[in-house]
Amino acid sequence: MATAAGRAHVTPTLRLRQWLSPLRAQAICVGITFVTMFAGLLTSQTQLPAWLPSLFYLIAYVAGGIFGVQASVESLRQRRVDVDLLMVLAALGAAFLGAPFEGAMLLFLFSLSNVLQDYALGRTRSAIQALMKLRPDQALVKVGQDAILRPIESLRIGDHILVRPGERVPLDGVVVEGESTVDESTLTGESMPVAKKAGAPVFAGTINQSGSLEVRVTKLAHESTIARLIRLVEEAQSEKAPTERFLDKFEQIYAMGVIGLTLLLAGVPPLIFGVPFTDAAYRAITVMVVASPCALVISTPAAILSAIANGARRGILFKGGAHLEEAARLEVIAFDKTGTLTMGKPAVTDVTIIPLIAPAHAAASRTVRRDQEDILLALAAAVESKSEHPLARAIVETARHRGLTIPSATNFASTPGQGVRAHVAFMGGMDIAVGSLRYFDGVRLHGLERAMCEMERLQYEGKTAVLVAKLRTNTSAVVLGVIAIADVLRPSAPQVVERLHRLGIRRVVMLTGDNERVARAVARQAGVDEYYADLLPQDKVTLIKRLSRAGDRPRHVAMVGDGVNDAPALASASLGIAMGAAGTDVALETADVVLMSDDLRQIAYAIALSRQTRWVIIQNLIFAIAVIAVLVVVALGLQLPLPLGVVGHEGSTVIVVLNGLRLLFFDART
Repeated sequence: MATAAGRAHVTPTLRLRQWLSPLRAQAICVGITFVTMFAGLLTSQTQLPAWLPSLFYLIAYVAGGIFGVQASVESLRQRRVDVDLLMVLAALGAAFLGAPFEGAMLLFLFSLSNVLQDYALGRTRSAIQALMKLRPDQALVKVGQDAILRPIESLRIGDHILVRPGERVPLDGVVVEGESTVDESTLTGESMPVAKKAGAPVFAGTINQSGSLEVRVTKLAHESTIARLIRLVEEAQSEKAPTERFLDKFEQIYAMGVIGLTLLLAGVPPLIFGVPFTDAAYRAITVMVVASPCALVISTPAAILSAIANGARRGILFKGGAHLEEAARLEVIAFDKTGTLTMGKPAVTDVTIIPLIAPAHAAASRTVRRDQEDILLALAAAVESKSEHPLARAIVETARHRGLTIPSATNFASTPGQGVRAHVAFMGGMDIAVGSLRYFDGVRLHGLERAMCEMERLQYEGKTAVLVAKLRTNTSAVVLGVIAIADVLRPSAPQVVERLHRLGIRRVVMLTGDNERVARAVARQAGVDEYYADLLPQDKVTLIKRLSRAGDRPRHVAMVGDGVNDAPALASASLGIAMGAAGTDVALETADVVLMSDDLRQIAYAIALSRQTRWVIIQNLIFAIAVIAVLVVVALGLQLPLPLGVVGHEGSTVIVVLNGLRLLFFDART
């Protein structure tokens, strides 16, 4: 418990500053403008002193225009003209022409529109900032046999922390002791809990579910994956898309044009046609208001920021609006094979008994075959449990996953690159060998003919096949069976490739350093349009460049990889997408789009989101331009009243913002 001496003293002034955020201050000014504007209108209709309405209007102008004036001054210092200056000039012009209520209404609606915009766009940022609140402020630190609650800022790398069931992980780390499942949806967007045991990484902000974990801290509070994700999203939201940058430049030229047109409309009719100056100036100010590009300028950032926030909540990080727009233009997607289309680690795919035993009944055949397969796998796992080879680990893990009892093994011997043997304590003991055909050179194998047929079939499917044999002597053995190991395809890969084609991707390509046989088998299973095998990292870069130049014009090509060994190819593509990047520093830094989980479906979702964003931007631009055109024509030809022009102008601005905010709730079925 904190002591009184440890508490910070908060003065009333500091408390007021904390409460009075910029958005809240703007909202208060909007309220003051609204009240004083109508107070000025009502008092002007009574017998009260003439100075009283003027005082109310003055307060309305100050409250409604203070933030606009500040923005205008800042823009002028940078030699820029923006819509804030146009609105301030229009309001002052209305007051000069004896229409202070119309000017106050303009400032009221303009400032109200800005408050609504800031609130709406702030929601896209708060949707991300809310993630930071998921990280605990304190952690239970293990000190000897005790556990002490400490602020996470005081922890150091190497400290051990305890995470109990139901608690959030306070810092990134590695499990030292305990087993549990962890909900990582706040970070990766993955809805299914992830099993954790000793050696597994855990991330700050995720929820420990079933068991207690002891975790060794690997990153400090400000370096955690979720903290870096927040920073990258904030940077992405500040980076403008090409459409937004164009509109910013266009705004300067357009605003100067509006000011020039306003001066012409106010000066030419009185000088040439004898129109009263007051009437001409009133019309000119109305045109200035309705022609201002507020809706046009806000149409793109409203959509971009909402889409970036939507993606981040699902574990998809667009590192800027430019990359979000690029994803909508993709025509070709190239996938790295290992760890992207496939699981990235070998697994047992087939266990075949040699020779096959054929019982009298089919049902009995299936039961006996399964039992024999389990025995064969247990024997192989007993021998391979002494080996550190990746294929050996795959066999052992599969046996454990099936719940098999693995016998003990002694007298282990290994021939690197060929095979292993050991004495296995099973049915009185037997010598078992597991290896390639080369390993059995000089050994007479009974059942080799059947085994060769099975191995050829498996190798044609791109799998690595090993023989399991019972040794009689050093020169004689009986083949018990064949076990196939492969880097298995992700279950969702074929559906994702099909989904990408439906989204309009013309070609889906697979790149791999594996041999032709393996590449062909994986490509056939995944359903990609073409594949390239035996590639070095520099070959992948060359292919990406070739794909982007294919045809009569440049193509927009994305490269999908793990963000580590595919960094050169990711950098060469129009869009680099790193997959499974939670906790991977290289991926977070190099790729244009980062998928925090290993879910391939997120790629299709990212493309669908970007294309929906492009469509929303087009809607906003068309609507904003149409409203400006209609209001300008009506103002020039039909004497549009200034209040109606103000309502139409500000209303269109609010509508495009709300339309952009719809992307916060976009959900594509992938």
